[in-house]
Amino acid sequence: MTRLARLCRTVGVGLAATTATLAMTQVANAKPAPPDVPANLVPTAGQVFLVGHAKGVQIYTCNGTDWGKSVPRADLVDDAGNLIVKHSGGPTWTATADGSAVTGTVQASAPSPAGGPAIPWLLLSTIPKVGAPVGLLTDTKIIQRLETKGGTAPPTAECKAQTAGKVKEVPYKADYYFWK
Repeated sequence: MTRLARLCRTVGVGLAATTATLAMTQVANAKPAPPDVPANLVPTAGQVFLVGHAKGVQIYTCNGTDWGKSVPRADLVDDAGNLIVKHSGGPTWTATADGSAVTGTVQASAPSPAGGPAIPWLLLSTIPKVGAPVGLLTDTKIIQRLETKGGTAPPTAECKAQTAGKVKEVPYKADYYFWK
């Protein structure tokens, strides 16, 4: 009976280890779920391969009558809080690990459903940045900017001839979904 008990125990431990390994493999290979968005922000094809949570600023410059287009500066982190992408003007996204980069062009937008002032949600098409190395972001075709908070232009009344050239940095947060 002792041999039989040891055999059963060994088989049981082996099955438990195999089950745990298979479960971890499935989680490691799982792709992020596509987000639920308005119809005009749904990509026509592809799959999400990367999600970054941005914290940064939208930078506005007064032209003497109103605040011009914003320029972003943000760090995107993964779910574990690791810095994965830098977001800058262009707009451009640059992977911190390998320097690969893409630039985007707005294809569609929708107002943020969040309460309070928030920059719009966007659907952007992308192309690899000229001169950037091949890497993580090279095959990105679409980026969605979602779950925005803050980042809206300062009040127009704060921009007048006397304040032309004044720069305001407005904090914002957003989630960016990268599609292949």
